[in-house]
Amino acid sequence: MSHSLRRFIPIFDWGRQYDRKALSNDMIAAVIVTIMLIPQSLAYALLAGLPPEAGIYASIAPIILYAIFGTSRALAVGPVAVVSLLTASAIGQVAEQGTTGYAVAALTLAFLSGGFLVLLGVLRLGFLANFLSHPVVAGFITASGILIATSQLKHILGVSAHGHTLPEMMMSIFAHLNEINWITVIIGVSAAGFLFWVRGNLKPLLKRLGTGPVLTDLLSKGGPVFAVVGTTLAVWGFGLAEQGVKTVGDVPQSLPPLTMPGLSGDLVGTLLIPAILISIIGFVESVSVAQTLAAKKRQRIDPDQELIGLGAANLGAAFTGGFPVTGGFSRSVVNFDAGAETPAAGIYTAIGLAVAAVALTPLVFFLPNATLAATIIVAVLSLVDLSILKKTWGYSRADFIAVAATILLTLGMGVEVGVASGVIVSVLLHLYKTSRPHVAEVGLVPGTQHFRNIHRHAVETTPSLVTLRVDESLYFVNARFLEDLIQQRVTDGCAVRDVVLMCSAVNDVDYSALESLEAINLRLKDMGVRLHLSEVKGPVMDRLKRSHFLEDMGGEVFLSQYDAWEELS
Repeated sequence: MSHSLRRFIPIFDWGRQYDRKALSNDMIAAVIVTIMLIPQSLAYALLAGLPPEAGIYASIAPIILYAIFGTSRALAVGPVAVVSLLTASAIGQVAEQGTTGYAVAALTLAFLSGGFLVLLGVLRLGFLANFLSHPVVAGFITASGILIATSQLKHILGVSAHGHTLPEMMMSIFAHLNEINWITVIIGVSAAGFLFWVRGNLKPLLKRLGTGPVLTDLLSKGGPVFAVVGTTLAVWGFGLAEQGVKTVGDVPQSLPPLTMPGLSGDLVGTLLIPAILISIIGFVESVSVAQTLAAKKRQRIDPDQELIGLGAANLGAAFTGGFPVTGGFSRSVVNFDAGAETPAAGIYTAIGLAVAAVALTPLVFFLPNATLAATIIVAVLSLVDLSILKKTWGYSRADFIAVAATILLTLGMGVEVGVASGVIVSVLLHLYKTSRPHVAEVGLVPGTQHFRNIHRHAVETTPSLVTLRVDESLYFVNARFLEDLIQQRVTDGCAVRDVVLMCSAVNDVDYSALESLEAINLRLKDMGVRLHLSEVKGPVMDRLKRSHFLEDMGGEVFLSQYDAWEELS
C-alpha cells in the first residue's frame, strides 16, 4: 500500500528524505524562478488574449498540484509560449477576446486538456505522444516561435492588428501602420534591446566584477524584472499613458478565485480537438525537458505519471482562473541550474507568486504592453531553429518533407492545422518507408559465421541457395512487397532450390503477413523450391506455432543462419 501510494503520489516518496539542505537549495531556486516568472506569467496571459492576472493564477495551483503528482524534481510548470499561442488560436474561434465567454473558454480548454492527460496517464497511454516525431515537433516549435514573435509586433508598434496565420498578421499590421505610436515603439524596442543584452552579456559582466554566484544568478535572471520596473516608472513618471501608450491597467489584488469551466455540449465539442493537440504538444515538450534534466542527476522520470501530474496541473488551472499550462523549458533549466533538489521548489515558487498576486499587482498598473511583448519576443526567438531544415535535408529527405510541411502549414494555416498535418505527414511517411522494407540478399563472410549484404561485402554464395535478410517487421503494409521481391528473385529456370528468410530483425508478423508467407510458400513449392526460416525470435515463433504455416512450409526453421548455410549449401 505504501509503495503504491508513493508511486501514484510521488510527494510521499521524495518528501520522506526532505532535509534542511534540500530546503535551502529549493528556497534559493524558488526565489530566482519567482523573479523570472512574474513578468513571464503576465506576458503569456497577454499572448493568450487573457487578462494579466490569469497568468499569475495559472502559475500557483498548477505548480502545487504538479509538485504533488509529478515525478520530475526540476520541471517548472506554468504558462509557456507555444501553449499560450495554441490557447489563443483555439478559444478565438468561440468567443471574442476580452469577454466573459473568452475567459470561460480558456477554463474549459484547461479542463479538457487536464482530463485528457489524466486519462492517458491512468490508461498508461503515454506512448501516443510518440506519433509526434522530433523533426515535426522542432518544425512546429520553430513556426510557432515565428508566429508568436509576429503576433507581438502590434504591441511593440502600438497598433491594433489581428490574425492567426503569418499572412493574416502581416497584412493586418501593414494595414494599420498609420496608427503607429512612436513612444510605444521606443519603449518596446528599448526593452527588447535591453533584454537581448542581458541574456548574452550581463552574467559575464557580473562575473568579471566579482559578484557572488547566487547574486549573479538573481541579477541575470531578473532582466525582465528590470525592464518591467524601468518602463513602468517611465510611463508613470512622464504620463505616457495619456499619450497613447497602452498599459496593463487594473489587476485584481487577490489570490486565485474559485472558477468553473463551461461544460456546454457546443463549447466542449468545439474545444475538444484543440485540447487534445495542446495536451500532446505540452506533454512532449514537458517530458523531453524533464528527462533531459533528470538524466543529469541520474534520476528517473515516469512518463505515464507525468501525464497525471500535468493533467492535475491543468485541472487546477481550470478551477482557479487560469488557462492550459505545461512544463517550460527556460524556467525548468533556470530551476535546475539554481539548485532545485525537489518539487518543493515549485511549491515555494507558488507561495511567492501568491504573495505577488496579493501585494504587488497595483504596481503593474502603468506597465506598458510593449514591455510584455518584448519579453515574449526575446523568449520565443530562442525557439526558432531554421537549421533543422538544412540538417534534415542532408540526413533524410522524408524528415525534411515532414519538417517543411509542418513549418509552412503552421505559418500559412495556423497552429492547429500545422501540428495535425505534421502528425499525418509523419505517419504517412512512416507507412511509406515500412511498406518498402530493406531486404538484403546475404552471403557468408569467409572464415566466420557472419552474413552480410552481397552488394556491400566480399562474401561466399552458392547458386542453389538464396538468403534474404528482412530488416523490418512484417505486417499488412509491406507483406505484398516481400511477395513480389521473392517472385522476382526466384524465376523459372534458375538454379535456386532453397530460399531462406533470415528473420533476425523481424519483431512481429501480423495475420496479413502470415497469409503472404503462406502464398510465398505455395508459389515456391510449385516451382520446386523450399522455403526456410532462420533466427526467428521467440515471440514471433510462438505466434507462428498457433497457425498451420510451419506444418505446411516446404523447408525448416533453423536456429541460426550459419546452421542453414551448413545444411543447405
